[in-house]
Amino acid sequence: MSKPVQHTWQSGLPFMALSLVLSFSQSRLALAEDWFQWRGPNRDGVAKESNLQDKWSTQGPSVLYKTKGLGSSMSSIATMKDRLVTMGNLTGQTHLVCLNRQDGSLAWKTPFTPAKGSPNCTPTIDPESGLIYALSFDGVLACCRANDGSLAWKKNFGTDFGGKMESGWGYSESPLIDGDKLLCTPGGKEKMVVALNKKTGDLLWSGVSPVGNLRGNDGAGYSSIVISNAQNRKQYVQLVGHGIVSYDAGSGELLWNYDRVANRTANIPTPLVKDNFVFCSSGYDDGGSALLEIIREGEKLSAKEVYYKSAKELQNHHGGMIMMGDHVFMGQGHNNGFPACLEWKTGKNLWEKSRGAGGGSAAIVSADNKLFFRYQDGVMALIDTDTRKYRPLGHFKLAIKNGESWPHPVIVDGKLYIRDQDELIVYDISKS
Repeated sequence: MSKPVQHTWQSGLPFMALSLVLSFSQSRLALAEDWFQWRGPNRDGVAKESNLQDKWSTQGPSVLYKTKGLGSSMSSIATMKDRLVTMGNLTGQTHLVCLNRQDGSLAWKTPFTPAKGSPNCTPTIDPESGLIYALSFDGVLACCRANDGSLAWKKNFGTDFGGKMESGWGYSESPLIDGDKLLCTPGGKEKMVVALNKKTGDLLWSGVSPVGNLRGNDGAGYSSIVISNAQNRKQYVQLVGHGIVSYDAGSGELLWNYDRVANRTANIPTPLVKDNFVFCSSGYDDGGSALLEIIREGEKLSAKEVYYKSAKELQNHHGGMIMMGDHVFMGQGHNNGFPACLEWKTGKNLWEKSRGAGGGSAAIVSADNKLFFRYQDGVMALIDTDTRKYRPLGHFKLAIKNGESWPHPVIVDGKLYIRDQDELIVYDISKS
């Protein structure tokens, strides 16, 4: 019998003796407040929330609960219905961990491979099938049933697909569900990106790596795939070791690639897609940022560089970028989270340079026309989305800090979820 997750409760809150144990419905669609994958329902970091607090004091919002026993990991969380899922290295095994959303008590945990390192992947929940997908540090992909955590199937990126990472910090992407397909990035020369049958793991198609004298390194990066319909052609866009790549959704054909934004260390941020454009960025001394326009000539697509900003001018390290209207918000700078608001079609930064409330890189999410910056040093900041000037709305020190404060924050149903290695802390950020 597995050891229960430990809890500490904020003083004054009633103790909830009964944990909700409702199973996932095999047929239900995701609720509006479900955050069932990396960066939310649309993979854009935008939470469909309202009626959230407009200002924070240095004491911060009230804590609803804390939970321990998740293991070491940089994973964030995914939510659906009454459950939360995340990953961790526990007792030398990579685990998929499922908690009851009401109070953080353990629902189940499933070990699926010996841990060669602590996992970075945020699990992906498929609302239609009731399956969950998780990826270990060394590229073991597991599909588990959401109701009890039982293993449905496994694949190994190395042995099954000739996979490779561009550098040594471990596989980090969160798989993408699109209809009956599961998309992921092993990083092999012949199988850079693959489409699998989401229920069986069978290979449907594979997309090759770009070739030539390209910037960056061979292998997968640390980013996650997004869907673009540029030029009315459905395609999967990803940032890999050699930069941005795009594959036809039906066949896996490599449609176009762009390497100028690639660095030689670790390519991390998830690209932003809108209309016929792709905005991309990476850190380190040789990264930078670019806006690409996807051009059609007959049946061929290509990426036209609208602008490129060098690493010294503009770059996002690993905290993510958010597009709202005609603007992109991000933490600017390598190992820095200087708040930035860009005109995405020009690359102009509309905010004067500011250190911001915290130090180091900033993992960000948006909700209710506000930005939530989680800084590397454990400071949580609230920022207005006023494009005319940088307007901070308060900050506080997170109540837990077990390592670098890198996992992306999640906002669901008026609550702020913060994963920090072995612990999860949940804040009430609603007005009521």
